[in-house]
Amino acid sequence: MEEVITVADATSGRRTAAFSLSTTTTVSLTSLLPSNLPLLSAILAGGLAQFLKLFTTWYKEKRWDSKRMLNSGGMPSSHSATVTALAASIGLQEGTGGPAFAIAVVLACVVMYDASGVRLHAGRQAELLNQIVCELPPEHPLSNIRPLHHSLGHTPLQVVAGAVLGCLVAYSMRNSN
Repeated sequence: MEEVITVADATSGRRTAAFSLSTTTTVSLTSLLPSNLPLLSAILAGGLAQFLKLFTTWYKEKRWDSKRMLNSGGMPSSHSATVTALAASIGLQEGTGGPAFAIAVVLACVVMYDASGVRLHAGRQAELLNQIVCELPPEHPLSNIRPLHHSLGHTPLQVVAGAVLGCLVAYSMRNSN
């Protein structure tokens, strides 16, 4: 007898027994995925935000740039989408009165503040430094250094767009169960 977990069982924590006629062990897809709805929501929201950056980059710059899926910065903020989906999913699943929700909300606030504040300004400084280095004469020792990565942070609009995406993913995931 082999144990099989269905999607409905995975979300409720129950397990059902099923018989297998073969001697090989079959593993269902749902047993490979964690049944932690907040974790799945956060991962999906972050991945979806990174994927959407392909299209927002194309819309803004009229070019496809697959590197945008791996880089930080850009529209929407995957950091904001991830932490907001986590917090919203915990709130929907366990309620807003528990310590897990409080921790998730504080984490989300810190991440979003950092993305639109410190990291945004660090990126702007890197852009300015790159411009200064480009204007140096070729004989200057710093004229040959590799440019700094300047797309680090997010504008407030990018952070809000990520947060809205995270909420939508968490709500959709909760209602799909």
